[in-house]
This record gives sequence, C-alpha cells and structure tokens, in this order.
Amino acid sequence: MSVPAPSSDAPPGQPKKAATAAWIGSALEYYDFFIYGSAAALIFPEIFFDESDPATATLLSLATFGVAYAARPVGAFFLGHVGDRLGRKKIMVFTLLLMGLSTFLIGCLPTRDQVGTLAPVLLVLCRVLQGISAAGEQASANSMTLEHAPPGRRGFFTSFTLSGTQGGQLLATLVFIPVAALPEEQLLSWGWRVPFWLSVAVAVVGWFIRRNLDETPAFAQQAASEGVVRLPLVVLVREHWADVLRVIGGALIASVSTIFTVWALAYATSDSVGMSRTAMLWVGALANVVALAAIPLWATLSDRIGRRPVYLIGAVGSAVTMFLYLWAISTGSYALTFLLGIVCFGVVYSAANGVWPAFYGEMFTTRVRLSGVAIGTQIGFAVAGFAVTFAARIAGPDGADWSAVALFTAALCVPPVIAALTARETHKVPTEHLGERTPGEPAHQERVTA
Repeated sequence: MSVPAPSSDAPPGQPKKAATAAWIGSALEYYDFFIYGSAAALIFPEIFFDESDPATATLLSLATFGVAYAARPVGAFFLGHVGDRLGRKKIMVFTLLLMGLSTFLIGCLPTRDQVGTLAPVLLVLCRVLQGISAAGEQASANSMTLEHAPPGRRGFFTSFTLSGTQGGQLLATLVFIPVAALPEEQLLSWGWRVPFWLSVAVAVVGWFIRRNLDETPAFAQQAASEGVVRLPLVVLVREHWADVLRVIGGALIASVSTIFTVWALAYATSDSVGMSRTAMLWVGALANVVALAAIPLWATLSDRIGRRPVYLIGAVGSAVTMFLYLWAISTGSYALTFLLGIVCFGVVYSAANGVWPAFYGEMFTTRVRLSGVAIGTQIGFAVAGFAVTFAARIAGPDGADWSAVALFTAALCVPPVIAALTARETHKVPTEHLGERTPGEPAHQERVTA
C-alpha cells in the first residue's frame, strides 16, 4: 500500500515526548532488571541455593545474574530484526510488558526448601525472559530518541535513555533499602518478594506512557519512500560489520556497572569486610543520584566537542576510579567508600554511559540502526554480565582479593578505548547521512517496498 512520505522534520514536541517516554520507560524497565542484582547479591544465595556452602551459593547466585546477559544477544537478533522491519514503538511496548511479567513471576517462585532444585531452574528461566526484554529496550528507546532529536542535540536527547536506566537502578536500590533492613526471618520469607511484585504497577504505568508515542519520522519516511530492509542482519553484516565490532568492544564498559552494582556489594557485605547492607545500598543510591545529573551534562558536552573525547574520559577514568573504589571498600571506611563510589560510578562512568546511546546509534543508517545497536551492545553486555561471575572466581576462595578484580575490570575497559579511537566522529553529521561511508553516498538498493 502506498503511504505518503512524511516530512523529515520531527513534529513539534516529539523530541521531548520521545525523550520523556524513553526516560520513564527505561527507568521502569531497569527497575525490574536491577532489583534482581540486589537480590542475587544479598538474598538468593540463602533461599535458592545450598546455604551449607555460602561461597558456592554466592557464586551460583551471581551466575544467574549473568544468565540474563547471555540471553540478551538472542533477544537482540530477534527484536532488532522486528524493530527495523515494523518500527521502534512496537518493540518498546513489548519489552516493557515482558519485563514486568517475568519480574512479577520471580516474586512468586517457590524456594529451594519448598521444591528443591526446581527452584533455581525456574529462577533461571525467568531471568532469561528478563534478558530477552532488556535486549530490545535500550536499542529501541535509543533509536526512538535519536531519530526524533533536533540537529546538534542528539547526544542530549539520547542520553535520556541511559539516565532513565540510572533512575531505574536508583529506584530499585531505594526499594531494597527498607527490605534489606527487615528482620532476617521476614526478609527471607516474604520481604524479598515485594520489590518483584511491584513490577505489575511498573508494567501498567509504562504501557500508558508508551502506547501513544508516534513512530519516528526517520523510520516512517524510510518505510514510505524506500521500503524497509527484508533482512536487516544481512545488510548489517555486509555494510556495517566493523561498526558492530566497535559496539561490541565498546559495550564492555558495562562491566564497570555490573562489578560496582553486584560484586562490590557482595564483597563489602561479606565476612572479610563486614560493611552493612543498608550503607552499601545507600552508596549505590547516592551514586545514581549524581549520575542522573552527570549523564545529560556529559552528553551535552559531546554535542559540542564530539562523542569520542567524552567517551574516552569515561572509559579510561573508570579503569582508574574502580581500582580506588574497591580499595576504599577493603579499608572498611564508609567515608572513603561513599566518596569514591560517587566519583567512580556517579561522575566518571557517566561520561561513557551517557554518550554511548548517540555514539553507537550514529554509526548505523536508519534501516539497520536498531539491529546494529541491539546486537552489538547485547553481545558486549553478555560478557559484562558474566564479569561478576569471573570476578567472584578471581577474588579467591575467601572473596577478598579486590586488587585482582580491579585489574580485571581495568582490562575490560581496554576494548572500549580501542573502539572509540578507531571510530568516526559523528556529532556533526546530519541525521539523514548517519551510517553512510561518506556524506551523500547513495543508499544501498536492496530493499523491499512497504
């Protein structure tokens, strides 16, 4: 059916509306995702695994956290294909509902004492569904905001996707603080379930926010004038394989987040350090408050001086400050831990975290953008997810070798640095020319009409 080609300019108000939908939707989506991380570090070793061997139970629990990251590349291939064929909005609504359902089901699961080994199996299954949902969430929200953004402000508007993610992490932490303070018996019987049950409200609110959002002008015009790509993956591999590799390498920067959020929390509250659960949850909460302000500031700076320099500040700086943060935890000093946690995660990491939605998205054309960002990031994030499990191994039998974990995290920051150094600078490239080898180069002709 013939569809008139829309204007290339976004309708009035749509950039702000898209950014708001991306922020709120990502916050709600990643609230679900991150409450699992807190539970995996503090609760699940005791109720889903053999508590007679605490070290192994913790290791297995942290491994289930990584399972979602292993599922994310699978979800990225499918959801990226659908999103580049049918539009960004459909994926944004689907992923939110799937995340809400799978998270609610985790809160309903029986424990190991009730059903034995079936309990961790069901836990892993729900975690896989969470991973599939997360695979399409950021890429679709990122594509939506980038393609709605006005010229010269793509960095600022796309950063709302990631500041929303930080908002979700903050919300998850704040919800878990009173839960973690419950008496042990109440915490392990019903208290831990409450944050997961709240995902029903999360899904309903997110659906109302996103269902009225318009499809992006860039995608609508692409579909109407030239048609969508029949097989986005084929075009992606043929024309953008180097950029996909860059995104995979760049996405390893997420290891800083997973180590900070999960392993450092488990280490600080272990017998070898003995810091309180509540205090360490507050470290994460305050760091995320700072990140909410830092992310749009770093992104705005990238609109002025470029994506690469800001991203490199975040990648190199994270390698250094994570070492300082883990050292601070090892001293048992709450003041040092709070200060360096905020500097590491709230300020420095936010430079890379706030810029990558624009940096990665600008590497691809409209017709394969969602696929490129989803596949590239989710493969890299899969490694980052299991970084927690590797860290638990590297830390030794007593889990106290923080310096080895710090060096491991720094090594994972090297591929992002290489990716940034070899990438094109795109902050001044017009949206319609993004992903082309040279501005004005004719787009590939292998398409199917709408």
